[in-house]
Amino acid sequence: MEQTKEILPDVVMPQPDTIKILAGQKALVTGANSGIGEGIAIELAKAGCDVAVNYVTNPDEANAVVSKIIKYGVKAVAIKADVSQENEVIAMFEEMYKQFGTIDILINNAGLQQDSPFDQMQIDKWNKVLNVNLTGQFLCAREAIKEFKKRGVKKEISCAAGKIIHISSVHEVIPWAGHVNYASSKGGIMMLMKSIAQEVAPYRIRVNSICPGAIRTPINKSAWDTPESYNKLMELVPYGRIGEVEDIGRAAVWLASDHADYITGTSIFIDGGMTLYPGFATGG
Repeated sequence: MEQTKEILPDVVMPQPDTIKILAGQKALVTGANSGIGEGIAIELAKAGCDVAVNYVTNPDEANAVVSKIIKYGVKAVAIKADVSQENEVIAMFEEMYKQFGTIDILINNAGLQQDSPFDQMQIDKWNKVLNVNLTGQFLCAREAIKEFKKRGVKKEISCAAGKIIHISSVHEVIPWAGHVNYASSKGGIMMLMKSIAQEVAPYRIRVNSICPGAIRTPINKSAWDTPESYNKLMELVPYGRIGEVEDIGRAAVWLASDHADYITGTSIFIDGGMTLYPGFATGG
């Protein structure tokens, strides 16, 4: 007899004691005015980081995130920039250095979806997603690495000269019909991350990726805001709950800290087991 998977209730995320393991460090989080970017920015602040909150639209949201961050006794600033535009990225880093002096941590998070059946996908949708999701991460990583190499290691701050965390997706390995531009951008991020990591490791610069699965954010609200849609989503998640932005934020803090100093060139999947291909749990 086929077993019915039990859908467990949502859990209350544990609240561990705040440890300032990133005290004195300066972080830039792109696309930080909502969703996963906001969650990471707040967790970095809890860990002692000053945070630059990048946004391209909705300045009120970005300023609201800044207000949340400064409650943790650190500095924060909102900086507008379209990460797909080279001149705006360069200006964003210049503004960050004006405010904070340097950068220790880059969270390459900004991204978007513009979905379409493949044979109906317009070139504008292809280019927009690749330009923001992939080229944007290239441009930001390039500027950060310039500063990391110029400054070098400051042992009183970190044993690494700099840390870059690319926010990728389970779709860097899971194909996604109807989302070919998005999945292609995430597969590109995987090789971008690994190739950069290989090149800059001798400078004590660490580069890794976090690959979220189903996370409760406004962008995917239709997938979790009713019991029916939530239960359908859980068919893809063996662990039986949706991810929260705190799941990603806390992992980013650890990965940026000296506790993870021997990790570089790695994709960390935070997905409740989605990449375990649960459709094969009963033998396919």
